[in-house]
Amino acid sequence: MSWLSRLFRNRPDPRDALRPLWHRVVEIARERQWYAEHGVADTVAGRFDMITAVLCLVLIRLEREPELKEPPVLLTELFVADMDGQLRESGVGDVVVGKHIGRLMSVLGGRLGAYRDALREPGDEALAAAIVRNLSLVDGADAAQTARALRQLEQDLAAMDAATLVAGRIER
Repeated sequence: MSWLSRLFRNRPDPRDALRPLWHRVVEIARERQWYAEHGVADTVAGRFDMITAVLCLVLIRLEREPELKEPPVLLTELFVADMDGQLRESGVGDVVVGKHIGRLMSVLGGRLGAYRDALREPGDEALAAAIVRNLSLVDGADAAQTARALRQLEQDLAAMDAATLVAGRIER
């Protein structure tokens, strides 16, 4: 095989195996109860916040599987690709898309650390505090109630075997 044919051969996108999980993350983040019952603002910012919250919980769960080094990276790449597309669709120009993506990655990293730390704490007080800092909530929303719902999702993910999770088969 020549170097040219190796260069241009069609290889499957390694992210394809994680697309069902990414789509499931987005589906869970869009579930009505987050907005109607748990006080997340039903706005662009609120929906982004919920996507990052659910993504963080999935990434934290995947961290518990030392043999799964690639899926969290690929899942994060799908997040970036999706956000890139959303930014471009909303009219953000090529010149500044990279800067916006950099900020979104910084936000994701900060939230990942905040949720990771809060979930290690017993009870829901630390998680409720992280939610107040990282979720767009409507006035009067009970962050403790939202914390209980996120903690339940985290427990549901923890109970799943890794293969089922990676395949995106998260039952709710």
